[in-house]
Amino acid sequence: MPAPIRLRELIRTIRTARTQAEEREMIQKECAAIRSSFREEDNTYRCRNVAKLLYMHMLGYPAHFGQLECLKLIASQKFTDKRIGYLGAMLLLDERQDVHLLMTNCIKNDLNHSTQYVQGLALCTLGCMGSSEMCRDLAGEVEKLLKTSNSYLRKKAALCAVHVIRKVPELMEMFLPATKNLLSEKNHGVLHTSVVLLTEMCERSPDMLAHFRKLVPQLVRILKNLIMSGYSPEHDVSGISDPFLQVRILRLLRILGKSDDDSSEAMNDILAQVATNTETSKNVGNAILYETVLTIMDIKSESGLRVLAINILGRFLLNNDKNIRYVALTSLLKTVQTDHNAVQRHRSTIVDCLKDLDVSIKRRAMELSFALVNGNNIRGMMKELLYFLDSCDPEFKADCASGVFLAAEKYAPSKRWHIDTIMRVLTTAGSYVRDDSVPNLIQLITNSVEMHAYTVQRLYKALLDDISQQPLVQVASWCIGEYGDLLVSGQCEEEEPIQVTEDEVLDVLEGLLVSNLSTPVTRGYALTAIMKLSTRFSSVNRIKKVVSIYGSSIDVELQQRAVEYNALFKKYDHMRPALLERMPIMEKTATNGPTEIVQTNGETEPSVVESKHPPPVTQPTNQANDLLDLLGGNDVVPVIQTTMPTKPASAGGELLDLLGDLSLSGIPPMTAYNKNGLKIDFTFERANPNPNIAVITIHASNSTEADMTDFVFQAAVPKTFQLQLLSPSSNVVPALNQGTVTQVIRVLNPQKQQLRMRIKLTYTLKGSAVQDLAEVNNFPPQSWQ
Repeated sequence: MPAPIRLRELIRTIRTARTQAEEREMIQKECAAIRSSFREEDNTYRCRNVAKLLYMHMLGYPAHFGQLECLKLIASQKFTDKRIGYLGAMLLLDERQDVHLLMTNCIKNDLNHSTQYVQGLALCTLGCMGSSEMCRDLAGEVEKLLKTSNSYLRKKAALCAVHVIRKVPELMEMFLPATKNLLSEKNHGVLHTSVVLLTEMCERSPDMLAHFRKLVPQLVRILKNLIMSGYSPEHDVSGISDPFLQVRILRLLRILGKSDDDSSEAMNDILAQVATNTETSKNVGNAILYETVLTIMDIKSESGLRVLAINILGRFLLNNDKNIRYVALTSLLKTVQTDHNAVQRHRSTIVDCLKDLDVSIKRRAMELSFALVNGNNIRGMMKELLYFLDSCDPEFKADCASGVFLAAEKYAPSKRWHIDTIMRVLTTAGSYVRDDSVPNLIQLITNSVEMHAYTVQRLYKALLDDISQQPLVQVASWCIGEYGDLLVSGQCEEEEPIQVTEDEVLDVLEGLLVSNLSTPVTRGYALTAIMKLSTRFSSVNRIKKVVSIYGSSIDVELQQRAVEYNALFKKYDHMRPALLERMPIMEKTATNGPTEIVQTNGETEPSVVESKHPPPVTQPTNQANDLLDLLGGNDVVPVIQTTMPTKPASAGGELLDLLGDLSLSGIPPMTAYNKNGLKIDFTFERANPNPNIAVITIHASNSTEADMTDFVFQAAVPKTFQLQLLSPSSNVVPALNQGTVTQVIRVLNPQKQQLRMRIKLTYTLKGSAVQDLAEVNNFPPQSWQ
C-alpha cells in the first residue's frame, strides 16, 4: 500500500477546493483511505493518519472512528506518538464515552514516567477530560507531582488538581498540605497556577476559605513585589510586571476579604498602592485597575478607598474604548446603592454617555441615570432624560418612559411639574408607555384640584396637535369630559386662557370617534366624554344625536355604551346629572405606587381604598330599581332595604371585600421565594361563604436595579386540591422595590390536608430570560386547617 499523504499536503489540497461539495468529496476520499489503514493495523503511519483526522475534526467532519487509534498511540513508547495520541484523546473523547476509561492505566504509567514532557502530556489530558472515576484513581499521582521540585510539572499538576477538585470536591483535603508550599515558589507559572488552585478551593469550601485567610499577608507581599519590581523582560507586558498574576491575586484577595474585617484591613494599603501606581495608558493597566475596583467594592474597605475606586471608574468613563466605558457603567450601577454620593460626583459624565452611539452603553447610562435621580437633582436629571427620550431609538422608549414615571412619582417637586412631565412623556412616547400609566395620570389629575383648568387646557392643545399617541388621547378625552366646562369658561390662571366654544370641543371628540388612528378603547373614552358633557354643555341635542348614531356600531363595546347612554337620555333623564357628576378625589394607597391594583374577574382595575367611611346615603327603592333596569330589561328583582351591620374600620378592609367578601383571619404572611433580587410574599384570607377555600395573594417585589419584564407566576398543587389562578396586576415588577405585582390564588382544600405547592417563575431581566422552580411546603397551619 502506498504511503499516505502528509498533513501539510492534505491541508494544501483541501484549501484548493472551490465549493463545499468539492471539499466534502476530498474529505470522504481521505477518510476512506485512513479507515483502510486503520483496518490493516498500519503502525508506521498511524500517527500521521490520526493527525489528519484531528484536522478534519477541527473542520467539523466526523472523526469518532479514530478514538481507539488515539489509545494505541498513547500506549506507544515514542514521544511523537504519545503527543498526537493525547491531543486526539482531548479532542475526540469525553467522559460520556466509556472508551475514555481504557486510558486510565496509560495515564497512570505516564504520570510516573522518567521524562517530564511525557508526564506533562498526561497531566494536561487528565486536567482536560478526566472523569470523576479517573480523578479518584489518579488523584494520588497528581498530589505527588505537586510536591516535586520540578516547576514545569508543578504548574501542570496544580491546574490538574483544579480539575480534580471540580469533579470530586471531597478530594480537596488531599491537596491541602501541598498547596501551602506553592506560594513560596519563585517561578511565576507555579505561582499563577497555585493562586488558581487556592481560588477554586476557597470558592468551593467555607472551611478552606477560613483556613487560607491566614495567607493574606503572603499574598499581599507577592503583589507588592510585583508592583515594586523593576523591568523583567520575561514577565513584562506593556511595561507592567506579570499582569495575569496580579489579576489572579486580586481575585483571590477579593474572595478572602469578603465579610472579614481583619483580612480586609490587611489588604487596604496594597489595594491603594495598586490603584495609584498602575499605569492607565495601556489596556493591561486598565484590566488590573478594574480588578482592584471590584476587590475594593467587595471587601470591607475604608470609605476613602471606596471613593478612590469610584473615581477610577469615573476615569474609565472618559476612555475612548467602548468596552472600558461599558464596564465602568455596569460597575457603577452595582455600587450606586451603597456609595450614592461618590457616584453622584460623576453625574455629568454619566449623562454624557446617553449621547453615545453604542446602544449597550446608552442602555447602561440610562439605567444608571435613573438610579442617580433624587429630590435635589430631579429637575436637571429629568430635563436630560426627557431630551434622551425625544431622540432615542424605539427600543429604549418603553424603559425610559417607565423610569421617568417612577422618578416623577417619587421625587416630583410640585404637582404642576409632575403633570407637565408626564404629559411631555405621553406627547413624545405615548405609544410606548405601560398600560397602567393612563389610570395613574387620571388619578393624579383628579387629586390636583387647583390644576384642573390648567391641565384640561394643556391636554386640549396637545389633542389639536397630535392624536396618534393613544394614551395621551385617552387621558385628554377623560379630562375634557370631566372638566370641559372649565375649558370653555377660560378659568385658567397658570397660563393665558384660550377661547374655545362648546361646538369646537365636541368637534374634536367626534373627530376621535371617526379617526382611523383611534383604538376601540380610545373611542370608548371619547364617547363617555361626550356623554359627560351633556351635563356641562348646553348642546344636549347634538350630543343625543352622536350617542344614538353609535347605538348601531359594529364595535360591541361602543354599541353597548351608546345603548345604555340612550336609555339614560330617554328613560332616566332625571338621574343623568347625578350619574355624570364630577369624580370625587381619589385617595392614594401607599402599598403599591399610585393605585392599588385589584383583581376583579380576571381583569385589573385601579381601586380606591377609602380610609373613612362615608355616611350612608338612602335612595328610594324605585330609583335603585331604575338603575338595575339599565342593565337588563324588565326582569328586575326588587331592591329590599336592609340595615347592614357596621364593620369596624380596618386597613385594606374594603379592598378585601372587592376580592369576594373576605375576612381578615389573622393568618401570618410568609415569604415563599427570595432569590436573585425577586421576592414573593404570600398573604392569606378565608372566603366567608366557603371556609374550605383559602385565598392567597402573592406580592412580587424586585430589589435589583432593573425592571423584571414579562413576569409570569405559575403554581401547581397535588390532585386532592383545586387551584384557581387569577390574572396578575401587571407583568412588570418595578426595580428597587418601587412597587409590587399582586396576583390572587384560590385553593379549595375540602379534606383539610397540609398545603403544598410548586411554583414556576419566568421573567426577563436586562434582556436575559430567567426561569426558576421552587417548592413551598412551609405554609402556616392556619391557612389549611
